Amino acid sequence: MAKDLWHLLKQYTNARIAMGRAGTSLPTQDILQFRMAHSLAKDAIYSEINTAGLESGLKKLELSSITVKSQVADRNDYLRNPDKGRALHASSQTALEALSRKPVDVCLIIADGLSANAVNIHAVPVLELLLPQIANMTLSPVVIAHNSRVALSDPIGELLHARIAIILIGERPGLSSPNSMGAYLTYQPTSGNTDEKRNCVSNIQPEGLTYQASAIKLSYLLNQMLVKQISGVQLKDDHSDTSLLQ
Repeated sequence: MAKDLWHLLKQYTNARIAMGRAGTSLPTQDILQFRMAHSLAKDAIYSEINTAGLESGLKKLELSSITVKSQVADRNDYLRNPDKGRALHASSQTALEALSRKPVDVCLIIADGLSANAVNIHAVPVLELLLPQIANMTLSPVVIAHNSRVALSDPIGELLHARIAIILIGERPGLSSPNSMGAYLTYQPTSGNTDEKRNCVSNIQPEGLTYQASAIKLSYLLNQMLVKQISGVQLKDDHSDTSLLQ
């Protein structure tokens, strides 16, 4: 019988390979692990953003914050009507307008997305490493956004007169990664922007792109956007330092 070489690859990935079989089915242990992963992914979608915890962490970083929400009524509405998650609730729009801030370089946003647990865990540690690298940039108060899609960063950044909006948001949970965070950056955030205007740094978590590596990538992209005044498909992430991506 030929040796199963798939087992050699299993040490490099969380993908479901080389699981073997029990008769015509999978081994019981693998079936139970699959059901657990599926349950964790479902729980992540319905997790709630920890506003108090984030505010406490931001305060330690000497960052002020404001909480907003989209036009979504509840979590089921969020899942069924994505466009509502891309538009600000009227009360939140009024609150941002009342800040009367001067123009800033960067608007920082923390949003639940499809896994609030992800930003509850990863957002503050990433910002802690990012802030020293962008100390020369002016920042808005951090916006904590409930029931948000990525595009909610456009009206938020626009109202805060930001040159760049960066939103840290929970990514769609997978069966091996329920708590992965993404970061989307947009130069000149404006209501009605489409996704080709954004740059994405994905899979931010200790098991994926580390905090330190993601902070370096984000800092590089932010600086490039300010210098070149572009983002999205026009701006390539050609940062050559890969030593921290290992």
